[in-house]
Amino acid sequence: MALIAEWQAALARFHFERPWWLLAVPLLLALAFWLARRSAAGGGWSALIDAPLLEALRLPEPSAATRSSPWPWLALAWTLAVLALAGPTWQREPAAANSSPDGWVLVLDLSPSMLAPDAAPNRVSRARYAIEDVLRAAQGARIGLVVFSAEPYTVTPLTDDVATVRGLTSPLSPGLMPSHGDRLGPALVMAQQLLERSTTRGGHVVVLTDGYADPKEANAAAQALRERSTTVDVLAIGGAGSSTTAGPTALPDMAQTTGADGTALSDGSSAIEPVDRTLLEQLARAGAGRVFGLGEIPALLAQLQAQVPRSATTLSDVEAVRWRNAGVWLLPPLLLLVALLARRGWW
Repeated sequence: MALIAEWQAALARFHFERPWWLLAVPLLLALAFWLARRSAAGGGWSALIDAPLLEALRLPEPSAATRSSPWPWLALAWTLAVLALAGPTWQREPAAANSSPDGWVLVLDLSPSMLAPDAAPNRVSRARYAIEDVLRAAQGARIGLVVFSAEPYTVTPLTDDVATVRGLTSPLSPGLMPSHGDRLGPALVMAQQLLERSTTRGGHVVVLTDGYADPKEANAAAQALRERSTTVDVLAIGGAGSSTTAGPTALPDMAQTTGADGTALSDGSSAIEPVDRTLLEQLARAGAGRVFGLGEIPALLAQLQAQVPRSATTLSDVEAVRWRNAGVWLLPPLLLLVALLARRGWW
């Protein structure tokens, strides 16, 4: 009785995961029937060749006792293939549930000040080197890239394709931007939108900059990121002596030509102030993060990597349930039928 009850329960749970494939069964059976009739009628040659001549051209055929037709077997093979594709199932199986990978959004400053050579060869090149270090440290995290000057632009949405992000980062320089400016606030808003579109809760935003012109707007955007559990860290891009007390550095004039690496080249220069560490620390406090210098990149990477295992590991207290696809058991008889249909003389 227990066995009968178990069979009844299995039949009650039986269903197809992709039932639309079953619509192909009658069509394939009709096609097999039509092919069988067409083959019996001479394969269409009877409409072109007179019956006496067609009979003389035919090769000797096996006797009816030894000759069998492949068409019923073909119809059976097609039916088994469709049933396997439809996904018959009647059993559930547990599956480990995983949380979504962590999301890192890199916000790169491409304002004219990033051409200052105090961090050799220049600030934007050092920022690109830092991004390369972050990409190498992305162990399963998804990376997004936003650049800004007067306006922000999305280079890549959140993706685990590190090679694509690396390839798009190489040519970035202030000379590519359509307008000159230094507004970080809209770029942080765009970073938040990227995280929300990918349904990533929390995440991490890393701002690579030497300063910005809209501290009030930027701090408000960092506070909004903090409220959604997103940490905002800042990598100060500047020379070893960059501080609020250092003197001005020479900035190449962006109105001149552009070098092979995308960096503007010029003989003229204009004075630009060094990195304002106090300004960057205000932004980091608003985003619950901290400010890192170019010599502290390993510490930044360690902090980023510390969050990846927590967000990408299996959730021990959550278990997902999925249906076990039994269509795989139809493949062995299907393969045997295909081998049988390959017999010489049937076609």
